[in-house]
Amino acid sequence: MPTSGGPKVAAITGATGFVGPHLVAALARHGWTFRLLMRRWTPLPSLPGVEAEIVWGDLADEASLKRLVAGADAVVHAAGLIKARRPIDFGRVNRDGTARLSALAPDVPFLLLSSLAAREPQLSPYAESKQAAEEAVARRSGPWLAVRAPAVYGPGDRETLAYFKMAARGFALQPDRPDARLSLIHVEDLAEALALALDRPPLPGVYEIDDGHPGGYRHADMAAAAAEALGRSVRPVRVGMGLMMAAATVNSLRPGAQILSPAKVRELYHSDWTVHENRLAEATGFAAQFGLVDGFRHTILWYRDRHWL
Repeated sequence: MPTSGGPKVAAITGATGFVGPHLVAALARHGWTFRLLMRRWTPLPSLPGVEAEIVWGDLADEASLKRLVAGADAVVHAAGLIKARRPIDFGRVNRDGTARLSALAPDVPFLLLSSLAAREPQLSPYAESKQAAEEAVARRSGPWLAVRAPAVYGPGDRETLAYFKMAARGFALQPDRPDARLSLIHVEDLAEALALALDRPPLPGVYEIDDGHPGGYRHADMAAAAAEALGRSVRPVRVGMGLMMAAATVNSLRPGAQILSPAKVRELYHSDWTVHENRLAEATGFAAQFGLVDGFRHTILWYRDRHWL
């Protein structure tokens, strides 16, 4: 059962990923304390006055998950695979891990960080696994929310770093789909939106969130924003799906899990990754602090400070 009196305790998975440290910082600002599931030691951002209890284990370890959720006031499930060597691994972690965690805390408010990819499960094993995770949470008896994030960028992100490295050299590869549009959100804004969703939870359901820009962005808009943030010209370079698929096939032969795979190419060339509704923002009062140019500039400065770019 949740704690009675005293600080609110959030049981969090994925605290050491890209979104996780920003989420912990946002929840700290909202008065939460933490119990974090961790597979191995990874330094987290300094949070003055806040201590986190560590539970060692992973989503396959039921005993660790029981310790994680015991007495928690909320469960925030942000862990998940975004790349995998084998398609089956997406289901094992994203679907089965979510179902296992949810079942161990049936009456505790449960917040799942999902993805817009869940809207198109036919495109990839990743997308299918995210939809399956949402379905697992929807079967709960207790309160729940699944928040579908669009493309997320910001400090600490290694996956979109390649895009900014290209832009810094004066070009930006993009799918040869001039009609394609996508929504975006800065990681600090996403973290704040999730914290607000815990403080002011709407009715159980699946919600979408973005930076509030109507209709999302074209890939050309991203290149223009990168150019403004970098202070140099950036030329968009369109790439056909066949060429990108060939590159992804070769990339998949490299050791380890790779983000660029044939399945990811199918996602990249999908024409509509825009948010279709803003019910979560309306319910919680969320408003993004970062527009695209400011968000890109903030991210680029962070990369440069750490010599990533």
